[in-house]
Amino acid sequence: MRKIGITFFLLICVITVNAKKSSLTEQYIHNLKQVTDVMLNDVASPVAASRYYAYITMATYEIQSLYYPEKYPSLKGYINGYNGLNISNEQLFQTDGNLAVLLGIFRTAEKLLPSGYILKISGDSVFKAFRPALKKDLFKTSKLVDSVVKQIMIYVRADRFNTLNNMPRYVLKEGGGYWQPTPPVFMSPIEPHWNKVRPFFLDSAQQFKVQPPTPYDTLPSSSFYKQVYEVYAYGQKATKEEQDIANFWDCNPFAVQQIGHIEFGLKKISPGGHWVGIGGIVTRQTDLDLHETVRVHTLLSLVLADAFIACWDEKYRSNRIRPETVIRRLIDPRWKPLLQTPPFPEYVSGHSVASNAAAEVLTALFVSPLPYKDDTEVEFGLPIRNFTSFNQAASEASISRLYGGIHYRDAIEQGIWQGREVAKFMITKLGVICRPVYINRR
Repeated sequence: MRKIGITFFLLICVITVNAKKSSLTEQYIHNLKQVTDVMLNDVASPVAASRYYAYITMATYEIQSLYYPEKYPSLKGYINGYNGLNISNEQLFQTDGNLAVLLGIFRTAEKLLPSGYILKISGDSVFKAFRPALKKDLFKTSKLVDSVVKQIMIYVRADRFNTLNNMPRYVLKEGGGYWQPTPPVFMSPIEPHWNKVRPFFLDSAQQFKVQPPTPYDTLPSSSFYKQVYEVYAYGQKATKEEQDIANFWDCNPFAVQQIGHIEFGLKKISPGGHWVGIGGIVTRQTDLDLHETVRVHTLLSLVLADAFIACWDEKYRSNRIRPETVIRRLIDPRWKPLLQTPPFPEYVSGHSVASNAAAEVLTALFVSPLPYKDDTEVEFGLPIRNFTSFNQAASEASISRLYGGIHYRDAIEQGIWQGREVAKFMITKLGVICRPVYINRR
C-alpha cells in the first residue's frame, strides 16, 4: 500500500519576480500535483475529482483574464450560469498576476476539498517566496485572490452539488441485467444523482446520449453473452502487455486489498487526475509559459468535468450489470477480474469517455502529433509508458477496461463516441479560448 504524505515544496529558491517562464510553469504544475495528492488522501471519486479540478483551474484562468482580457477572455458567456468577476481596476492596482494565479490554486482548493486546509501551508509558502524581490504589493495581491475565490465559490455553490445528499437513496433494481455491488467490499454505488450537477458548457447531461446497451441475455448465442465471454476470455489469456496496459490505466480510487481478514485501501489517482498529470507533462515538454499552461489545464479540466456528468447520466439510466457479476453467475463462480471492479454501474466506460474527451481537446490545442513519456503512475510502482499521440493514449486507456475485466466492448465503443462528442462541442462553443497553443520546440 502506498503511504500518502503531502510534500510541501520550499519555493523560496525557485520563484522570484524575474523567474523564467519555465519556473512559473513548473510551479503551477507542482501546485496542481499537491492538490491531486490531497484528493488522493481524501479518496475523491472520479466525478468529484473532475469537479474540483474544473473549479480550481477555472479560478486561475479567471484571475489571469483580469490581467490579459484580450488574449485570455473571461469564461463569462461561455460556460453555464457564470456572470464573471466583479473586480475593479483599483483592486488590480499594484498586484502581481503571476503570484495571484499561483495563490489561486491553493486558495480555491482550500475551500473546495474536504482536507483542503492541508494546503494552507503551501499557499503561505508561495506568498513568502515572492516577498524578497516583489515590487508589487503582496497584501493587495492576496486580498485580490481572496475576492476572486469568494466570487468563484458563489458560482460553485449554485451547481446543485449540495443538493445531492438530499436526493432519494439509491435502491437496487430487480432483474438479472441490473447492477449489483461487487467484491471485495460490496460498496454502495457512487454518486447516483451526479447528472443533477450543473454542466459547465453542455446544454444538459443528456445532450450526447449513447445508443442503448446490448440487451441482457443469458443465451450463449446472444450478443450480450458473447460480450461477456470475451471479457472472460481476456481474463484467461491476456498477455503481459495487455495486463500492463490494464494496470497502468486502472485509476480506481476505491481499490481495496484483502489479506486474510484484513482489508485496507490502495490509494490511486482518478482518471481525471491521470489526464491532468498528462497536461502537466506536455506543457512542461513544450516549454509553455504560465499563461498558456493555465489555459491548457483549464480547458482540459472543464471537458473532463462535463464528460463525467454525461457518462454518469448514462450509467444510472442503463444501470447495467458488471462482467464480474455475470461471469460468476453464468460461467465461473470463482472468477476475478484483473482489476478490481469499481462501485458503480458498467455502461458506459468512464475512462473511455474521459480519456477520449481529454485527447480530443489536447489534440486541438497542440495540433501536431506530440510524442510524450507518461510517468504519471510511477509513484504507484508502474513504469513509464511512451505514446506517439493523445489519441493513442486514449485508445489504450479505453481498451484497458476490457483487458482488466471490468467493461464490455460496447461500453468502451460508445464511451469513446460520447467523450469525443462532448469535447467537439466544447471546442466549438468556447471558440477562441480553445485556439491552438504556440509551441516553442526544444
